[in-house]
Amino acid sequence: MSAANSPFGYALPHIQKMHGYTPGFQPKGDGWVKINTNENPYPPSPAVEAALKAAMGDVLRLYPDPRSEALREEAAKLHGVTPEQVIFGNGSDDVLNLLVRAFASESPASYLLPSYSLYPVLCGIQDTGTIEVPFDRSMELPFEALEKVEAKILFITSPNAPTGVGFSNADLSRVIEGFDGIVVVDEAYADFAEENATELLAKYRNLVVTRTFSKSYGLAGLRLGYALADKEVVEILDRVRDSYNVNRLSQAGGLAALKDQSYLKAVAAKICRTRDYYRAEWEKLGWFCYPSQSNFLFVEPRNAAGESGAAVAQDLFEFFKANKILVRYFPSSPLTDSFLRISVGDEDQMLRVSETIQKWLKNA
Repeated sequence: MSAANSPFGYALPHIQKMHGYTPGFQPKGDGWVKINTNENPYPPSPAVEAALKAAMGDVLRLYPDPRSEALREEAAKLHGVTPEQVIFGNGSDDVLNLLVRAFASESPASYLLPSYSLYPVLCGIQDTGTIEVPFDRSMELPFEALEKVEAKILFITSPNAPTGVGFSNADLSRVIEGFDGIVVVDEAYADFAEENATELLAKYRNLVVTRTFSKSYGLAGLRLGYALADKEVVEILDRVRDSYNVNRLSQAGGLAALKDQSYLKAVAAKICRTRDYYRAEWEKLGWFCYPSQSNFLFVEPRNAAGESGAAVAQDLFEFFKANKILVRYFPSSPLTDSFLRISVGDEDQMLRVSETIQKWLKNA
């Protein structure tokens, strides 16, 4: 290669054209209230730290269990399935990637909008077509549109991100029954929701339910997630995953977290109480807020003049940032550009958010 040639040109054509996933802004320095990426504001179970310390030492020179067998067995016990119906990955994103790799190529993949923005990125990497099915403002599942989708895999985020709206098992069943392919119910926020789709696994062989340790377990930094599915689906995913896709420390910490369900439930309940309190407070201001079944709120702010819209949401977003509070803004869609997504923080963080909103209203 001559010095004049760019190595960019050697990349596959579809990779040159695609855009990577854009994660939430990561601040530098102290004093920030970081509630833009739906992380848990509370630490993980104390059992996790003890497990990580026990896993340190000479064994780190050895490869981890390639199948994460202990994790599969514990997750199976928790959800009432067999270990053959469980697969673990380097975060649920890894599992989602495996699903696209295994079930989408010549046939397109489909997902709803708005939802998790990683889906089109994974499809772009695989160079598969995509079918986007839009919600309207009601955020009810568009059954008629979904029935017409010709794809072999469909992703449904439930509770939805970024709105927090959860979908009932009755509604999900209607979609699964009418779809000729794999239906992935991405349950990143399941522990904050009223219903979970795991009970549908016994009825539908084309259902895959994905979970993450990044939200309710407070282990976003450990990168661990899993899927529950028919054993034949898991067998296919095992064929395409990396041989050692979950490291020793993640396996040890994840196992300890799974076993401490009482801690998980206590933290999730605390977050839900805070979520519901602030939803009620913001609705008193005349702000529309979707009924959330997640660990965040999707709220449409109004300024002191009672105005809402993209400019108002952008203004509050920038005001928050100027006051060292990070929330998430999604300006790319008319369904989201007048809203802000605010992760539920601890009591001190949420009080600071509330005080900053009052300051913004007075300065407007």
